[in-house]
Amino acid sequence: MKIEETFIKDLVVVEPTVFGDERGYFFESYSKTKFEDLGVDIEFVQDNQSFSKKGTLRGLHYQNPPFAQTKLVRVLEGEIIDVAVDLRKDSATYGKAFSVLLSAENKKQLLVPQGFAHGFSVISETASVMYKCDQFYNKASEGGIKYDDPSLSIDWGMDLNEAIVSEKDQILPFIDECNSLF
Repeated sequence: MKIEETFIKDLVVVEPTVFGDERGYFFESYSKTKFEDLGVDIEFVQDNQSFSKKGTLRGLHYQNPPFAQTKLVRVLEGEIIDVAVDLRKDSATYGKAFSVLLSAENKKQLLVPQGFAHGFSVISETASVMYKCDQFYNKASEGGIKYDDPSLSIDWGMDLNEAIVSEKDQILPFIDECNSLF
C-alpha cells in the first residue's frame, strides 16, 4: 500500500498493492496497521455505500465539529470523479478543490480528512461507492457547498446542465456563504 500526497496538506490518494493471477485479484482496501505505518492513525466507526447512475452528482457535503468526518472513499463498481474542497480557514489551500478518478479498475482511494467538503460525479453507466467514516452522521452538523460554485472551478467530467442533482444539493450555498466551522 502506498500513499500519494496531493497539493493539499493531509489530503492523500491511497493505492493498494494488488495481487492478481488467472483467478482474479486480491488486495487489502484497509489495514489499520498498514495505515498507521504510513502515518495515518484513524479509528473508523461506520461504512456507507451508495449506488448511482451515470450523470449523478452528489455533494459537496461536510459535517461541522464535533461531528466532522474523515472519509476513506473507494469505488466497488464503475468510475467517479471524486472531489474534496479544503474548508480549513487557516490552511494555505483554503477554498481549493482536488479531484481524482476513482474506479473499480484502478482501485485507488481518497482519504478525505476532517475539514473538507466531499462529493463525486458518476461518469460510468453506474457506480457503487463505499466510504469509511471516523464519526457517525449527525444531521444537525451537516453542511454543504454548491457543486457549481464558480470560485472552485471544479471539472466534474460532465455537462452540469445534464447532471442529476438532489433538490437539497441544488440549493446549497457557495463557499463564501457556507456555515463551515473549520
